[in-house]
Amino acid sequence: MTMRIHIVLITALIFWTCQDSKSSDTAEEKDSALYSTDGVLTNISERVYNDDESVQAYSEFSWKSDGSNRILNGNGIPNHEVGTFPNAHNPNTISEQNVSKRFTLTPSIVSENGVALGGPAGAIAYAINSVKFDPATAGRCDDAGNCSLARGQGNWSIEALGHNTFDFGDDMNHAHVQPTGAYHYHGMPELLIDLLGQDMSMTLVGWASDGFPVYARYGYKEANDSNSGIVSMKPSWRLKSSPDANRPSTVVQLSGGPNQGNSSPNTPIAMGAFTQDFEYVEGSGDLDRCNGRIGVTPEFPNGIYYYMVTDDFPFFSRCLRGDLSS
Repeated sequence: MTMRIHIVLITALIFWTCQDSKSSDTAEEKDSALYSTDGVLTNISERVYNDDESVQAYSEFSWKSDGSNRILNGNGIPNHEVGTFPNAHNPNTISEQNVSKRFTLTPSIVSENGVALGGPAGAIAYAINSVKFDPATAGRCDDAGNCSLARGQGNWSIEALGHNTFDFGDDMNHAHVQPTGAYHYHGMPELLIDLLGQDMSMTLVGWASDGFPVYARYGYKEANDSNSGIVSMKPSWRLKSSPDANRPSTVVQLSGGPNQGNSSPNTPIAMGAFTQDFEYVEGSGDLDRCNGRIGVTPEFPNGIYYYMVTDDFPFFSRCLRGDLSS
């Protein structure tokens, strides 16, 4: 599939930090600090036509500042190539959204374990192009193995990525389309990263709803040393050694999505298909429970708390540690 993008208007994405590089505070000392993100991506806009056969629409977004808040206005249309939608496993068509969000310019950490967000509770983050990150799904299974990919019932939450038991029709950007027409990322936005042209470096791809920045895949080996080299960030979540009690081992019935009923009775449900198949092991990776950490970045050389999109579960944060009240 090819795509021709005609750039109509773009304000250069030049990242600047307003922080004093001579500050004596280390990143570790700032766990409860009030950070400032003012001056970083606070005056950018873009309007490009995406003639991918599944889009055929303008992608529009702008990020501005009113001095206290970062203000996003956009239409949620991706500015890069996407997969085919509708498809056999996702019947929805990409359409424009009304994205109007505000993010504090002075985020602070207020929760040790984070507050769950996403889905009906609200978008957990937005990418630079105004496409939202929404890593969880509405798919559920009950203890007997009756499963639904949409508005399901039961205690077992189906994951969109990392297994082959259930198929949500996601594309090369680990994204698909909700019934509302909202294209959204469940994991690594590969072609957005390519568009930003960062390659193997720390790439700022968006902002979380609590005001902290979001980076993709790579970070510094030592959190507070920008000269320590770039590595792929490892989450601190791991697959459990054995399934939980009452976990269904097979799909008895599949409903609520495209091709419903296509799963044969007694289809095995692989470990990793459910959110509950994973456990957090503090210190086992580079990141905390919310897939974030405190450290220096190209935009914040004195350190900041930031979230990571990772190649492994949880792929993106399922919780936010910052203050959501502002």
